[in-house]
Amino acid sequence: MVFRHPDGDYAITAVYSVPDDAWYLELDLVAGQQTLVIAIVPDEDPAREPTVCFNPHAGHADVPYEVMRWFMHQVDEEIRTSRAWMRLRPELVEIVYQLRQEHMGVIDDDDFPQVLADVRATVSEEDLPDVLEAAFGRNPDGTTIDHPPTPQSADGSRGTP
Repeated sequence: MVFRHPDGDYAITAVYSVPDDAWYLELDLVAGQQTLVIAIVPDEDPAREPTVCFNPHAGHADVPYEVMRWFMHQVDEEIRTSRAWMRLRPELVEIVYQLRQEHMGVIDDDDFPQVLADVRATVSEEDLPDVLEAAFGRNPDGTTIDHPPTPQSADGSRGTP
């Protein structure tokens, strides 16, 4: 997914790497087809922190402050959305992590009642909605969580990956 900065000279390419379990956001100089900065946002392992890497082969590049702020805002939004569940209490983070590993983040409707019973035996009713949303994107009644649509940029692409 690619979306351009309003000045048109820069773009962010967002790609999910399955082997890394992480989003890669690349700040590109459009004219030179050159990647300048890469942000890596792991979304499965709470022990892995997001990182930012500069392309050592790109040489010196003057990136306007406003463009770098725009890029880092997009990185911050990705961290917020991909890693929100990691801000739960440590014991809940561990439960969510184990559920995601066991079920790969997806649960069939037929399997949901049994998994719900297992989760209810482990967490309080107060924590149940947060755990189910983080692990499966579901409510306690089994319905899927409807998130507000992501704002679109000027070129019609999504504002965050």
